[in-house]
Amino acid sequence: MIRRLIGTAAVIMALATPAIVQAQGVPGGIERGARDGERAAGPIGAIVGGTVGGVLGGVAGVLGVDERPRFRSYVVDQRRPSYQYRDEVRVGVVLPDDGVTYYDVPEEYGRAREYRYTVVNGRTVLVDPRTRRIVEIVE
Repeated sequence: MIRRLIGTAAVIMALATPAIVQAQGVPGGIERGARDGERAAGPIGAIVGGTVGGVLGGVAGVLGVDERPRFRSYVVDQRRPSYQYRDEVRVGVVLPDDGVTYYDVPEEYGRAREYRYTVVNGRTVLVDPRTRRIVEIVE
């Protein structure tokens, strides 16, 4: 039974990893990994794929590893005001309707262009413009 589970997990990882790596951030990685894993190996595949997708999505993020410091410098140079948020600033938090100003991500940051950025409690964050949900904290 354990060998079968390990074998299934290995097959799922082999099939799902290329698609998961393209996922954007942890939420996108989890969703895409679970979907691909379930297609490959049913419910167990969804669990394994979602976990692997979240990890890989977290490593890749929306901005590439080499883009983060450059983007952070860009935001600092823009001198955007910081919105004061009472709760913890973390991925998944939905920012309020009022009081937050969102800015376009410059074209040079590729796939991050579909998001907006803002500064919350002195931290640069990428936000899904449709939901106002924080998808990445840029440190």
